[in-house]
Amino acid sequence: MIHFLVHGAKDNVAVAVTDVKKGNAGVCMNIETRGTFEVTSIMAIPLGHKIALADLKVNDTVFKYDNDIGRVVSPIKKGEHVHVHNVKTKRW
Repeated sequence: MIHFLVHGAKDNVAVAVTDVKKGNAGVCMNIETRGTFEVTSIMAIPLGHKIALADLKVNDTVFKYDNDIGRVVSPIKKGEHVHVHNVKTKRW
């Protein structure tokens, strides 16, 4: 079963295609290559939300669909929920 989708080669987050509970090892699939790998959630990740695929530090850029979607404002560990509490737009 696939739990997360990775959309681009530069992506450092994946999108949940199902609710994932804290501590679950989820299967990620890269939609370009069809390759899969596992990432363990260290927080609950709701359907449609993002999980970090690597440790990210403040001011790092978050990539989804190979695009810059914002900057990290609070450290994020691999497996953590990535959302508005730890990523903000670079527009303002």
